[in-house]
Amino acid sequence: MSFKYEMKRIQTYHISVAIVSLKLLLIAVVLLKYLPEATKEDLLFDSTFFWFLLAGFLAQLVDGALGMAYGVTSNTILLSFGLSPRLASAAVHTSEVFTTGVSGLSHIRFGNFDKKLFIKLLIPGVISASIGAFLLGSVIDGNSIKPYINLYLMGLGIIILFKAFKRAPDKSKNLKYASLYAAVGGFLDSIGGGGWGPIVTSNLIRQGNTPKVVIGTVNTLEFFVTFFSAGILIYFTGLQSWQIILGLIVGGTLAAPLGAFLTKKIPTKAMMITVGIVIIITSAFSVYKVL
Repeated sequence: MSFKYEMKRIQTYHISVAIVSLKLLLIAVVLLKYLPEATKEDLLFDSTFFWFLLAGFLAQLVDGALGMAYGVTSNTILLSFGLSPRLASAAVHTSEVFTTGVSGLSHIRFGNFDKKLFIKLLIPGVISASIGAFLLGSVIDGNSIKPYINLYLMGLGIIILFKAFKRAPDKSKNLKYASLYAAVGGFLDSIGGGGWGPIVTSNLIRQGNTPKVVIGTVNTLEFFVTFFSAGILIYFTGLQSWQIILGLIVGGTLAAPLGAFLTKKIPTKAMMITVGIVIIITSAFSVYKVL
């Protein structure tokens, strides 16, 4: 049987099982290999843990409802705390494995999911994210390309706002270039610590696809992108800043089902307007920090 035929046989049940299994695998690796290396100071929770619990909750609430901003928001906070881009990206992607896993299962449960789109995004997204994580872990500094990425995202946000106000959003499927968006989004997400949602979700919504289905599917696929990114980055950097990582994980995991529920309930036009505004604000802030 051909690979394409086998991919078509994938059901949402298989995807859910894969998410749960890979999450358990990561938990086992972290507990057995990296947690014993943590110092007592790392595991004495103070206000840092609770602040990042709140940050993780708010970031995932936005990400789960709009399909973007968790990585961008969390990475910006971690860099402001003095972490290097490499360590910040490793921490963000590790926490995202847990938050996007719960978010993906929730989106599948609420029906914000399209299997055809998922299959088109899966392979290019995972491969490009893995390449990006390897390069960030061993070769380059992702900060050099961030300003250009954020200028591009600002343009996308403006286009989405125009489409929201110009006419009723087109609900026909237009998956042209979906695989390309996944390849670019996965690579830049690993390099820059965020960008999967803004690039893939924004472009697919810009093409007229139903926002809640795009958001739910892209969010579910993000689990697989972040799983491989996190695994490669952890290999190169290990795990540090346990209070920050655990705070992001706990806060994001608590918010994930609520974000998926909001995606189901928010009207399409309102969602497009909100997505556009969030992209413009987060991208403009990132450009401002660089300048």
